[in-house]
Amino acid sequence: MNPINYIKESYSELVQKVSWPTSKELTNSAVVVLIASIIIALVVWAMDLSFEAIMTFIYEKL
Repeated sequence: MNPINYIKESYSELVQKVSWPTSKELTNSAVVVLIASIIIALVVWAMDLSFEAIMTFIYEKL
């Protein structure tokens, strides 16, 4: 395939066939990702805190 034709067809497909999200959809998706990231960070933080407390307890008993 000719590289020029490939570029033209790719551009045509991106402009005419791809459905791009609206600004509102992008904002909603970003908020969902932000909330999920915060929840996952809190879960990892809680697990780390718990593991630290367990290990401290074990090492104090030794």
